[in-house]
Amino acid sequence: MNDTLRPVVTDNGEKSRFEAELDGVRAGYAHYRLGAGTITFDHTVVDPDFGGRGVGSSLIRHALDAVRANGERKVIATCSFVKDWLAKHPEYSDLLA
Repeated sequence: MNDTLRPVVTDNGEKSRFEAELDGVRAGYAHYRLGAGTITFDHTVVDPDFGGRGVGSSLIRHALDAVRANGERKVIATCSFVKDWLAKHPEYSDLLA
């Protein structure tokens, strides 16, 4: 596997999650629930085979960029990974509900 590749992240609306693929293999996902004007990220999973490659960070950054681009929802983070990521990236604090 090529460690220099960046994950490809897509929104799988049918499963309510953003999914990351690396080298054509699903490497992880961030599950969400949509509410009235909100999106709650409640669970993030990165396959252990892809740990330490920035998959989780790329996944959350892409998901939050998509929320920002849409402009219709505020973020609620109940997932500890997302909470911790947001604490380290204050440039996304404007998205928080």
